[in-house]
Parts: sequence; C-alpha cells; structure tokens
Amino acid sequence: MINSVRNTVLSVLNKNNYGYISPSDFNLYAQNAQMQIYEDYFDSYNKIINAENVRTAGTDYADLEQPMSETMEVFLRTDYLTKIAANKFSSPSPLTTGYYAYYILDVQCKPVTLATGTNTSVSAGNLVNTAGAFLSKGIVPGDVVTNLTTGLVTTVVAVLNNTTIQLASNIFLATPNSYGIFSSATIVQAEKVSNGKINLLNNSNLTAPTIQFPAYTLQGEVITMYPTSIQNKGQVECIYFRFPKVPKWTYINLSSGEPVFDQSQPDYQDFELPEEDEYKLISRILQYCGVSIRETEVVQFSMAKEQQEQNP
Repeated sequence: MINSVRNTVLSVLNKNNYGYISPSDFNLYAQNAQMQIYEDYFDSYNKIINAENVRTAGTDYADLEQPMSETMEVFLRTDYLTKIAANKFSSPSPLTTGYYAYYILDVQCKPVTLATGTNTSVSAGNLVNTAGAFLSKGIVPGDVVTNLTTGLVTTVVAVLNNTTIQLASNIFLATPNSYGIFSSATIVQAEKVSNGKINLLNNSNLTAPTIQFPAYTLQGEVITMYPTSIQNKGQVECIYFRFPKVPKWTYINLSSGEPVFDQSQPDYQDFELPEEDEYKLISRILQYCGVSIRETEVVQFSMAKEQQEQNP
C-alpha cells in the first residue's frame, strides 16, 4: 500500500507543479500520518461506545463497533514482562517484547508458584528433575514454566511422570538451569495504583496487596508488582496496544537518479493500517507536503477531502 500512497501523493503534487517530495521526507510524513490515524481509532471507538450507550448506534451492517475493534486488535499483544530486579519488571519495549506499549490495557498475574528447582539433565522438549515430584505437586497441562536462568518461558504440554514434564518449546538447553512453575488456574488482574498511594496501601493490613488482589505501579519504563513475592518472569503478563511499525518506502536508484520502489530491501516496511484507510493516509501526507512546500492550496485541498470523507 505504501507505494500506492506515494504515487498518489506525487501525482497530486505534480498536477500543478507544486514540487517534489524526497523519499526521506515522504517516510517522515508517512510515519506521522499513520500515527495520527492510529490515535484517531481510540477516539472513534469511544464515540461508537457512547453512541451505543444512548442507543443511537446501528446493528447488523450498521454496527460500527465490530469492524473498529477488529482494526484495533491487530495492534493488541499479550507478552510476559521481563524481570529487572526483585519485584520490578520492564514495561514492553523493543528489547524485551519487541514493541513499545502505546496503551497498557491490563496486567495479569499468576501468583501461585507450584514448584521451583534445577534441571538435572537435558532432554529435548522436556524439563527433567530427578527430585521434581511433578505429579505430586499438582502440575497440569497449561501451567507456565520459566527458565529462571535464561528468562525463556513456555507452557506444560503433559506431565509424563514425577521427574519429567513435556514442554511446548525447548527452553532447557543446558544444566543446571533454575526453573519456576506457575499455576495457570489462578490468573488474577493486578490493579494499577499511583506511586504516591502504594505506600499507604502497603502500610495497612486491610489494604495491602495480596496474591489474590495484587497491584502494580508504573514509573517510567518500570512496572513494580505488589506483593513482592511476584518476582519471576512468567508470573506477569501485560496486555497492551503496541505502537505501529514505522513505515518505510525503500528504493533503488537508476542511472538517471530517479528512485524506483524496491520492497525487497531489508528495511522495507508497509503501512499497518487497513486498505480502507489509504485515502486518510494520502490526505494527511498531503497536508504535511503542503506545509513543507508552503502551498496552502495543497493543505486546503487535502483537508477538504478529509472532511468530505468524514461527513458524506
């Protein structure tokens, strides 16, 4: 889609000889345009919900909530948070989960620890501990297993016997590696509290967070879990909306110097928005182009088209 958007933008600009937009400028405008439209999704969703609450929204083919939800859920992720120290975890980032969090929707915990220990041998796809007593400890398929040495996380496929667990992925490649096994049957939602309020809560026996009712604070890129017994990767999952990937129109140069689209480049990235939002991207990018080349007619034209689409 990104090449189609760029060709349309250049066609509009060239129609009246307004000027040329370089690939680097286009990529900058494309990134900002995509982010603007992405942020508009949340505002539009809020308006749709408000309309439903006052019964002014439609149903069946006029139901706007479902397509908007499906568009937004493309950016919805669930990832285990990486432990930094003690009960402190890193919020989603490219280094830990692959993405920054635009909006943290929920933080869930698996506070019940079923077993801890160290593997005694390496078996592909299995966790082996001769003193594991896995059956006796009530471990069942679906429980979460964390290699506490490497930070890798997987789930239980089957408990073969008291000493061996079959895993969904091979996370124990060496020995000795420490492990933790956490119950998936006791997932609880952590309540977000302010950094100023958490001390007051902890100082009272009545309001202090417990494993049944945990809490967390967010300061910068650090999520701190309470009670402090929640401190291992695999115990804390974050459900969040990520930032869209940065679009990049990549090209190769001919001998004449004219850039030619080439999506085989390793840093190529298309827009992540649906096809139906192509016209919005074109309008927003044209607004940036109009400001760049100081042509108010381009800005006015793109804003008029955008308003026309919003108010048919």
